[in-house]
Amino acid sequence: MFNAFERAVAFRYLRARKGERFVSVIAIFSLVGIALGVATLIIVMSVMGGFRQELLGRILGLNGHLGVYGMERNITDYDAMAARIRTVQGVVSATPIVEGQVLLTSEQGGASGGLARGVRPEDLRARGLVAQNIQAGSLEAFEGDDAIVIGTRLAQKMRITVGDRITLVSPQGRTTVFGTVPRVRAYTVVALFQVGMHEYDSSFVFLPLQAAQTFFQTGDAATQIEVFVRDPTEVRTVTRAIRTAMGSTPVRILDWQDANSSFFAAVQVERNVMFLILTLIILVAAFNIVSSLIMLVKDKGRDIAILRTMGATSGSILRIFLLCGASVGVVGTLTGFVIGMLFVWNIESIRQAIQALSGTELFSPEVYFLSRLPAVVDPWEVTQVVLMGLGLSLLATIYPSWRAAKTDPVEALRNE
Repeated sequence: MFNAFERAVAFRYLRARKGERFVSVIAIFSLVGIALGVATLIIVMSVMGGFRQELLGRILGLNGHLGVYGMERNITDYDAMAARIRTVQGVVSATPIVEGQVLLTSEQGGASGGLARGVRPEDLRARGLVAQNIQAGSLEAFEGDDAIVIGTRLAQKMRITVGDRITLVSPQGRTTVFGTVPRVRAYTVVALFQVGMHEYDSSFVFLPLQAAQTFFQTGDAATQIEVFVRDPTEVRTVTRAIRTAMGSTPVRILDWQDANSSFFAAVQVERNVMFLILTLIILVAAFNIVSSLIMLVKDKGRDIAILRTMGATSGSILRIFLLCGASVGVVGTLTGFVIGMLFVWNIESIRQAIQALSGTELFSPEVYFLSRLPAVVDPWEVTQVVLMGLGLSLLATIYPSWRAAKTDPVEALRNE
């Protein structure tokens, strides 16, 4: 596409001579601007994608993909209903649970609101997100009517550890002749889990199913059946299949998209807005390429006229200045790509280093829900960013190059 003569002239114009340093400085700023824009865009999109994926994994790993509830009361034939749900194509597991809000207190002091979940011991041991993140104690002791599993942050807040006792207070008290008395029961902590999401580590507790049924006075019933599916994105299809499998049994089904729709919609909107804002950085750098090339064309008017009189065609002049601008765009985009990828691959180490140097917490789990800074590289998104950087850079060179090609050599020499 470009012959040796055109490449030699283009790269010679990119090297500043005496009196031309201002043009060279603008070109350098253009290159730096494109590099920073591409790198920042890759970093932000990767972090936002990782943030969404981590949240989705934590939320769905602990809460299930959908819940099946009774229409007006708790589910009494929960084992039979769970067995019917498991026959639905796409369903991985169906677990009966008892769930309720509680107040948590300890003898060491402190009180906190929480969510107590009653689940069969074998079902909790099969739940990888909890079973694989036990920090102290063991799920082998999770059985009987005196065991409880809590999160590490809740344990820190309540100043307790494995072997200590924690008291659950239910807001749904029992009625006596003296009025409504809240239900109070103490349990022994047998294990501490840490799933990496602050909200869960600080408020979720697990009880054996029968212990939860006794505490919440549900009898031999479950408040819901928690269902995990093979593909969370196809949860609506599975929901319809479950309704069909239930037949005439009235049930209410709430999937993860309905339960967390506003949250994930907000994350997606923020992600799109950040993409638009950071794209402006690349656009500004592209305008810098336009201005630097226009100044270069104006400065090289005499050279263009001489080249034309020596036999260079307008097409050659066009390609020379296209190569000048494209070189800045390509080098800037590739530099930004390398910087962005290196930053993303080492983002947690960089965060830890900055925190150690500054002494401030850059990623509070209380605010961002996660205990580490996630980053997931989407090859398609990175490709889009790189192509956008290259495309904008190339578009920025078209007008100045066309203007250089249309330069009248006679007029250029006369004006000199």
